[in-house]
Amino acid sequence: MTLTIGYAAMLEQFHPSEVLEYSAHAEQHGFSGVMAADHFQPWVPQQGQSAFVWNVLTALGERTSGDIGPGVVAPHFRWHPALVAQASATLAAMYPGRHWLGIGAGEALNEHVIAGYWPEAAERSHRMFEAVEMIAKLFTGKDVKHKGEYFRMETTRLWTMPEVPPEILVATAGPYNAKRTGRFADGIITVGAPLEKIDMLFGKFAEGAKSAGKDPDSMPKVLQLHMSWAETDEEAQRNALVEWPNGGMKFPKADIRSPHDFAEMAKLVRLEDFDGRMVISSDPDEHRAYIQRFVDLGFDRIYLHNVGRNQREWIETFGRDVLPKLRR
Repeated sequence: MTLTIGYAAMLEQFHPSEVLEYSAHAEQHGFSGVMAADHFQPWVPQQGQSAFVWNVLTALGERTSGDIGPGVVAPHFRWHPALVAQASATLAAMYPGRHWLGIGAGEALNEHVIAGYWPEAAERSHRMFEAVEMIAKLFTGKDVKHKGEYFRMETTRLWTMPEVPPEILVATAGPYNAKRTGRFADGIITVGAPLEKIDMLFGKFAEGAKSAGKDPDSMPKVLQLHMSWAETDEEAQRNALVEWPNGGMKFPKADIRSPHDFAEMAKLVRLEDFDGRMVISSDPDEHRAYIQRFVDLGFDRIYLHNVGRNQREWIETFGRDVLPKLRR
């Protein structure tokens, strides 16, 4: 597979019109493809936005020419899996060969707004993979029905389908879900973490893929990588602490419901809490070396997010000094 370095568009931080401008600017400077997550709220109030991801992805299809993916959407709380399948198939029909569907287990920050029961992690995982099963059925383009533990669907089909259905990629950070992802999905998504943890996830993913008769080496491996670059180290440090303190929170976040609760927790975050989780530096070459480690580990699609508001400067600097030096 060829190496893709894309732009991670943060709808939590930027107005959708800004996201479109930054994404187009990134493509002009050597980035290929855009991913954007389905959020109902930002992590902390300082980030300030939370646009509807499907609208933005459609506009990105018009403004850019690379891959477009929701990385990720949880198709099993605010959404019924059939609606996610319809949205994804429509996007793929409009922009053939460009769209992939990223799926996650969900976070209370976004999903609790419907005021339903918020289950523990194991049930969220089971719900996610049942949703994957339903979406895969609908992506056949045939009449299908479903009666499972969590979802029901009467006989129906997706009437608007692309010639080739979108890849279904699952976001995971643990061994159990990584193995199931290899077995039931088309590829894996994860976030920056210590290399030994990523290597373990890849091993479990490969086990699951082989158990289903698939070749794990041919399946997409997608990484979202957060970083803080600015013209000075001091500015990069400030951006990390003010704009993306959630990146320094070393605990599970899926059960926290409010940006205001995250803001209170952010008061405890210190620079050292980002160690091993995010590079904070004004030196582009330090970032390049860090990204290269993940390329060497086997990722074929890496989407970069600079946590500061200095998006244009970062895009231009990395397009000139970082992206051309990355090697598969």
